Amino acid sequence: MEIILKQDVENLGFINDIVTVKNGYARNFLIPQGYAVLATSSAKKVLAETLKQRAFKEEKLIKDATKIANAIKELEIKITAKTGDGTKLFGSVSNADVAEALKAAGQEVDKKYIKVEGGTIKRLGKYNVSIRLHREVIFELPIEVIAEAK
Repeated sequence: MEIILKQDVENLGFINDIVTVKNGYARNFLIPQGYAVLATSSAKKVLAETLKQRAFKEEKLIKDATKIANAIKELEIKITAKTGDGTKLFGSVSNADVAEALKAAGQEVDKKYIKVEGGTIKRLGKYNVSIRLHREVIFELPIEVIAEAK
């Protein structure tokens, strides 16, 4: 079944993309939740017109996102965490912790746009997290998890 996405859907596509999914997924989840509409011929024509009008706005959004990405890349993010024996953490560091650290550094990014390799970090060390500010502006940010002073 062909549908037009009304919102970004993780691992499926971005807003205004036309994607093909199984009938049940579209009927039972995407359409009732308001994430998508059926891709009829009239809906495709409306989408084409909308995309023409958004092309200019999109260029500005990409430019702004790139500017924010460059500002974030210059930051040195260090997250402190409680540790047990050696390098193992009590608990873990997740995308929410990275979002908090970025906010403390002056750059606010929603945690749903931050992806930590493996979901969580459970040991001290240096890691890379992926941040998506726009569908075309995705970058890696190095972070360091350090032990909290006892």
